[in-house]
Parts: sequence; structure tokens; C-alpha cells
Amino acid sequence: MIHPPSSRHHGTTPRRPNIGLSPDWAQPADSAFPRYELKVPYAEAVFRAGGLPFVLPYTDDPSCVDAYLERVSGLVVTGGAFDIPPSAYGEEAREGMGPLKEGRTAFEAQLIRGALKRNLPVLGVCGGMQLLAVVLGGTLFQDILREVPGARDHEQKHDRTQPQHPVEVKNGTLLAEAVGHGQLMVNSTHHQAVNKPGTDVAVSAVSPDGVVEAIESTAHAFALGVQWHPELMLGTIPVHLGVYKSLVQKAREHRR
Repeated sequence: MIHPPSSRHHGTTPRRPNIGLSPDWAQPADSAFPRYELKVPYAEAVFRAGGLPFVLPYTDDPSCVDAYLERVSGLVVTGGAFDIPPSAYGEEAREGMGPLKEGRTAFEAQLIRGALKRNLPVLGVCGGMQLLAVVLGGTLFQDILREVPGARDHEQKHDRTQPQHPVEVKNGTLLAEAVGHGQLMVNSTHHQAVNKPGTDVAVSAVSPDGVVEAIESTAHAFALGVQWHPELMLGTIPVHLGVYKSLVQKAREHRR
């Protein structure tokens, strides 16, 4: 059973810190123009956690990335139906690799590096967790079913507001502060996973088949990655909002 985290905040509603959100990118077949896309639950989770969400359009100009990071107090790197180029972690592509969005990945990697340099709070969700791991020096399994013996399918086919499998949240971690320690039911929408976590990176949750489900940096104030989508489960398992509440609280503290 999950052990609920203790409540720490009472009294008046504190100021809402600005939280940057990285969007997805798509080229519709019926349009001459690409578009940015962001699932509403990401923004809703930030609102409900006490933050003020801002979408960050892509740029390869470092001065613009710096300007973004000067205007936000925290960062959410979102997920998407694409993979991280294996060259980013020193490997060649193997069978099972999915499509890439190299422009998006390059932009998000710049954001993460800049945020970590400033010690801004960072939350990586699903693919955002995988990229956080890579930026922190880790590597990935390019396809779980091909590369992790005994692993189950981590791409659920049913409603993603419902859980797929449990994870074990380790006590004494940032994640445990957010959602409590012990068993937590999560949704699952990924075919890649963290292999080697990287330097100064702790694994804070694992699924029963041994797949890494959450990581966090031990060298930064708040750099947390979760392999599931907590923002999709706020109505079914409300404790998941704690992930976003922790990010927003750290963002608020960072601005003091």
C-alpha cells in the first residue's frame, strides 16, 4: 500500500510560479503549416498544483532559451510518440527504434541543460524522463520487449486515465515526498526505458519486471523524471497530483 506524504502547507494561497511546458510538434496532412500541440491535462495539472503554465515554442537560439529560463521558475518536459536519437547517448540505432523528432529533442535538451545549470526545478514526463536521464549521462533500452528479459509490454491498450501496473516508490526520495512510498499504480505508454541511470542519479521507482519507472538527480534541488503520465490520472488516482505539486512548490522556493 502507498503511504501518503504529509501535508506541509497551510494558510493563504501562495503566489503562482511560472512553469514552462515543452509542446509537441506536428505537420498535419491538410495544412501547409506545422503546429505545436500540448495535451490539456499537462496545463491542467500545473494549474491544479498552484502553478501558471506557459508553452515554450522551439528555438535553436541559445539566447532565446536563456530568455525562457529567466522567465520561468520551473520546467516540465512532456512526452510524445517518438524516440530519442541513440547518438545522444553514444549508441547506434537497433531494431525496435521508433520515429525521431530531432528538432524537438535538441530544443528540450537545451532547456534541460540550462535549467539544471540554474538549479531550476525540472520534471520529465515519460519521454521527458528518458531525455532527462540522457542529459544526466544515462543510456536507454531502445525497445523494452527486445532488450529487457522477462519484461512485460509497457504500452497499455486501454484508457490511459486508468492504471496498467504497479511501481514500488522508494522511501527517502523526492518521489516519495510527492506521492508517498510503497506501491503505486501507474499508467504505461512507453516502449523505451532507462538502462544506465547516469552519474549522481538515483532510481526512485521500479516496476515488478525490473523496468526503471522514475529517476531523480542527487546533484540538483529538484530534477525528477517519471515514466508514466501522472497528469492523466488525477481523476482516478488523485495522489498523482503530488508530482506536480512538488514541482510547483520547488519552483516557488526557487524564486524566493
